[in-house]
Amino acid sequence: MKVCAAMGVRWVGLVFHPASPRFVQPEQAAYLHAAIPAPAQNGPLRVGLFVRPTYDQIAEVLNHVPLDILQLYTDETTALTLKKRTGRSVWLARGIAQQSDLPNLNTLDGYVIEAPAQKGDTRPGGLGRTFDWTLTRQWQAPTPWLLAGGLTPDNVNQAVQVSHTQAVDVSSGVEETPGIKSALLIEKFVKNSQKRSCTSEE
Repeated sequence: MKVCAAMGVRWVGLVFHPASPRFVQPEQAAYLHAAIPAPAQNGPLRVGLFVRPTYDQIAEVLNHVPLDILQLYTDETTALTLKKRTGRSVWLARGIAQQSDLPNLNTLDGYVIEAPAQKGDTRPGGLGRTFDWTLTRQWQAPTPWLLAGGLTPDNVNQAVQVSHTQAVDVSSGVEETPGIKSALLIEKFVKNSQKRSCTSEE
């Protein structure tokens, strides 16, 4: 997280899903939060990732960490309820297999667009799987959104150019081993995500 803060990234994520190799306890998240500048001191916003959470589960985390944004894997109705009860901005994760899967409601604060879950998956995201980035090129998004899923330092520039996204989300693509981030890969990813291609696309 210190590398992310030093490079001026807008958001840092904390995973509160036990099935993920990136899972952190609320107490660990509090330590990580304290190690970097707060948003008021130009630090990144804190994003908490939850999978089908209850309000009580989120409230317990908020007792330890002042999350700015909730990234939720749940249905839209539950996400809206949790947004109202917590007073936090909410991003809803959506798996996309075809253009009709793209959301068109503007009741939430944003979407995280990634590959859809497949049979046998033990968790809904963080699996290093890409999807057809051209699906979002003509999408009139109702809210801001991030491209996620299978992004790496080697493909992020192409992903940005093809998908027309304004922001990206990465996890496994900057890890040495599952759950262990690489400072060098993070630096390379951030730099490559900001490059502007001189080539045109047909």
